[in-house]
Amino acid sequence: MKQKIIQESILLFERKGFGSTSIQDIVDALNVTKGTFYYYFSSKEQLLMDIHSEYIEDLLKRQTAIMAQPGAFRQKLYDIVYLLITDIEAQGSAGRVFFREMRHLEETHADEIRQKRDTFRRNLEHILLQGMGQGEFRKGLQIEMLSFAILGMTNWSYQWYQPEGKVPPKELTNIYVDMILNGISAAADTN
Repeated sequence: MKQKIIQESILLFERKGFGSTSIQDIVDALNVTKGTFYYYFSSKEQLLMDIHSEYIEDLLKRQTAIMAQPGAFRQKLYDIVYLLITDIEAQGSAGRVFFREMRHLEETHADEIRQKRDTFRRNLEHILLQGMGQGEFRKGLQIEMLSFAILGMTNWSYQWYQPEGKVPPKELTNIYVDMILNGISAAADTN
C-alpha cells in the first residue's frame, strides 16, 4: 500500500502540484482512509521526502554501477547521460516531481537531498577528471562548470522530452554526447 500511495501521489503532484494536492485528494484517488495514509507517512511533506529519497538513491545506485564498470571514461559519460534520458521514460513523473517540488521540503530534508544530488554531480566530475587524466578529454577543462552544464542539459529534458515522440532516447543521448564530446575530446583540441 505504501508504494501505491507513493505512485498515486507522484501522479497527483505532477498534475496538480504539491501545494494544490491535499491528503484527502490522495486517499480519495486510492479509495482508502486518512488513517491508511498516516499509517505510512506522518505528513504530506514526509511523503514528498520519501519520493525524493527513492528517486535520487535509485539514480545514485545505477550511476555507481556505471562507474564500477571497466572501460573508457567516454563510455561511462555516455552511459550516465543515457541513464538520465532513459529515466525520463521509466520515471518521468517522479523526475518531474523531484525537480519541481523540492522547494516544498523542510530545510533539513532539502539539505539531505541536495547532498545526494551533489554526490551524483561529483561522481560525474570524477569521471571527467579521470578522463582528462587518461587523455580521453582535453586538459584544462573546468570540470565543475562542465558537470553543471551536462546535468543542466539532461535534467531540463524532463520538462520537454517525450520518449515516445520522434526522437527515441538512444538518439537523444547520441545528440547530447556528440555535442559534449566534440567540445571536450582530446582529438578536437587544435591548440
